[in-house]
Amino acid sequence: MSSSAVAPTPIRSIFSLPEGSHVVVRGWVYRKRVLKNKAFLVIRDSTGIIQSVFTDELAAEASKLNIESALYVSGVTKREERAPGGIELHVDKILWEFVGEQFPINEDAANADSELLLDLRHLWVRSRRMQAVLKIRSTVFAAVHDYFRSNGFYEVHAPTFISAAVEGGSTLFKVNYFNNDIVYLTQSAQFYLEALIYSLEKVYTIAPSFRAEQSRTRRHLTEFWHAEMEVAWAGLRDVMAVGEGVISHTINEVLQNNLEELSVIGRKTEYLERVKPPFPMVSYDEALELLRNKGINLKWGDDIGADEERALTLQFDKPIHLHHFPEVVKAFYHKNDPQRPETTLSVDILAPEGYGEVVGGGERIENYNELVEKIRRFGLDPSSYGWYLDLRRFGSVQHAGFGLGMDRLVMWICGLDHVRDALPFPRDMRRIRP
Repeated sequence: MSSSAVAPTPIRSIFSLPEGSHVVVRGWVYRKRVLKNKAFLVIRDSTGIIQSVFTDELAAEASKLNIESALYVSGVTKREERAPGGIELHVDKILWEFVGEQFPINEDAANADSELLLDLRHLWVRSRRMQAVLKIRSTVFAAVHDYFRSNGFYEVHAPTFISAAVEGGSTLFKVNYFNNDIVYLTQSAQFYLEALIYSLEKVYTIAPSFRAEQSRTRRHLTEFWHAEMEVAWAGLRDVMAVGEGVISHTINEVLQNNLEELSVIGRKTEYLERVKPPFPMVSYDEALELLRNKGINLKWGDDIGADEERALTLQFDKPIHLHHFPEVVKAFYHKNDPQRPETTLSVDILAPEGYGEVVGGGERIENYNELVEKIRRFGLDPSSYGWYLDLRRFGSVQHAGFGLGMDRLVMWICGLDHVRDALPFPRDMRRIRP
């Protein structure tokens, strides 16, 4: 029988039906236990799992099904407190089946070597853990879109191929283009979003970015998903408000929609429940003092790296605005603070629990001459930024924006140890397959 001949009931919906309901279920074998005249298969679909009981001839047939075999069955629901969710399905007919080969990932895979699970990522995405992470990730992306659209932003799209770097060329992927030209994979859509604010005023995009960083930390990927926004007539405080707004809204959506998935991955929600505006404000100078109190001594002008971010965020129970970085540690396009020119009107939002930076942004330089001078001061060639400089020649206004690392946000919300576990098929300096 074709697997589409009878309309199935999503597994999640079965648990709200009266006991004794006759239903059709389709899915994959998640767990299997065979006794003398009885077989117990836990069947999963995208909505949940249900224990299914096969007896007599059906048990013999079910015993042939390996883990991750596909099947389509009908049966009657019965209450069984020992079963997941307190309900099991007593199967009366196997409508269709596909007997899969021996599955290469066993039930103890969560404790398996991480490299093995990365090699088998195309199969590991079927696991309950990865399924839960991917559902939370889906909520996160939907929530970020929803926040921006609900607050008057227009979604826009920028090119992936670019001719010049946003922040210099050392971490760019080169691509051979037509007529022997060299182009690069984008690091950021920021410049294009800055162009679009003069048309739409408030813009955002969610797209992949690429950075050829020789980094093997738990927070870095060579391809990552980037939510970026730019706003005309806005300054540093506006960026902070949007940043804490989008993060708070996103976490609220996850708490409203994904408590079951958070439970599956063992994520406690105490920290997430505290994430509400306003976030604590910590200046760069204050951060150095807080770190000194923990025995970490940085000189003024040193960057605050991952280890320092961890030490800093462990002192707070929700995200913080780390603001007013020195000019020397921020990109050339950040506007300097007129009251203290050695600092910039910049901000990073750091997630608590040691997760660190998830947002980086600030106010942009809107003055043509000021921007040219700063580009040169950073040892870069203004001619490489011709069209970007043009934006300051024709009706330039105060504006600001930020970039939000979507994978890092998912990593923190899920309480994961490594950012590569926050997306289905990660890319880093060592891995491009599967």
